[in-house]
Amino acid sequence: MADPKGFMTTPRQDWPRRPVEERVRDWDEVYVPGALLPIVNQQADRCMDCGIPFCHDACPLGNLIPEWNDLVSRDDWRAAADRLHATNNFPEFTGRLCPAPCEAGCVLAINQPAVTIKNVEVAIADRAWELGFTPPRPPDRLSGRTVAVIGSGPTGLAAAQQLTRAGHTVAVFEKDDRLGGLMRYGIPEFKMEKHHLERRIAQMRAEGTKFRTSTAVGRDIGAAELRSRYDAVVIATGATAWRELDVPGRELTGIHQAMEYLPPANRVCEGDLEVSPMSAAGKHVVIVGGGDTGADCLGTAVREGAASVTQLDIYAQPGAERDEDAEPWPTYPKIYRLSAAHEEAGALGTAPSADADARLFAASTLRFTGDADGHVRSLHLVEVDAERRPVAGTGRTLPADLVLLALGFFGPDRADGLVDQLGLAMEPRGTIARDAGFATSASGVFAAGDAARGQSLIVWAIAEGRAVAAAVDRHLTGSSRLPAPIGPYDRPMTV
Repeated sequence: MADPKGFMTTPRQDWPRRPVEERVRDWDEVYVPGALLPIVNQQADRCMDCGIPFCHDACPLGNLIPEWNDLVSRDDWRAAADRLHATNNFPEFTGRLCPAPCEAGCVLAINQPAVTIKNVEVAIADRAWELGFTPPRPPDRLSGRTVAVIGSGPTGLAAAQQLTRAGHTVAVFEKDDRLGGLMRYGIPEFKMEKHHLERRIAQMRAEGTKFRTSTAVGRDIGAAELRSRYDAVVIATGATAWRELDVPGRELTGIHQAMEYLPPANRVCEGDLEVSPMSAAGKHVVIVGGGDTGADCLGTAVREGAASVTQLDIYAQPGAERDEDAEPWPTYPKIYRLSAAHEEAGALGTAPSADADARLFAASTLRFTGDADGHVRSLHLVEVDAERRPVAGTGRTLPADLVLLALGFFGPDRADGLVDQLGLAMEPRGTIARDAGFATSASGVFAAGDAARGQSLIVWAIAEGRAVAAAVDRHLTGSSRLPAPIGPYDRPMTV
């Protein structure tokens, strides 16, 4: 604890964002380059070095937050990077993409703004790369055992890196043409530039991990054949089966799932396309769904030059402060948050019919109507109460040339045949069933991440990858020294 009074004398200061008018004209990350380092030392000084740091429990990775806060406050970046990487394979990902449940569990957050844990984390990660503190760590010797990891999202990459470093020969199979899963084609460039991803993949290649892209297990290679070629298999395909909206007019053209819309926009940034075939340019866009995926669609549509963008959230607008009765500290509260995309939409006035940040809360879609050519032109909605019941007399119509459904996901997509070819038992909610050791009903096959847990946060995905790696290592060798931060049945803190 470098400054015992830091939390009393230093106010919270977040990494500043670039001006809205500037950042919506490009796809670069929204934050001011180089503006974090001048403030991060004092922000780390706000950490109180609590006797019981609840930020540890709020983070499924068990990040050693007070330790690396203290080290950053003293400018000891090497030691801080060591402590950070002791629990997290990819802190530059979580520092940019995680909603920071650790900050909700910060003891200071009981009555003050929390420590900027997420900003300190990303500062350490970026500084570690800049100063050369993240060299490849290949194993000293090989075990002679082989593992196939299906999926290259955060779970698959974390599992593969841990198992490679333990000495096993690991091959990662990815159905897309590039690695990264949703981090590659689902997360917009303005939230995380892809060179961060490329850098980690290069590190993993140097450590010995093998990668096979454009290979859908179950279709391009049989799942049973793959299982016969490897000593163990880890399924980390994510939860890509999206939820549908069953209302009249859904069949009209111009209505797409969010994950049909976001990948082409990312491919434009990759240089594969000049313009997305689903570009929002000049269109009235309505996004159905109030979560992070909807916000990603919002920021993307704004950058593509939409005529208007409105986001519908079926929940009532949350308050600015934690409800201590319903969501007491240190649980993660549902409060009003203004993402970069919402800030942009508000500043630019993209949704004249909506609230200041382009969101319509407590809004439920009734139906779509279209033109003579069968293309969507309007979305009809109604306000709902806390029980999601329509409120009489509140019907409205929004112009809609492009509708994006961002309603979440419930489990792995079974279209490629992977689940059925292995004969995997499934949970009633559509996820892969597994036991307390992450093992599925098929011998030698393990499941981790959203495919088994259901849709969750990136920090949980990495924790699952680390934990399943320990389980596989134990299966192959009889014991393991790899850390297992969570079990398959652990869940975030709730009341």
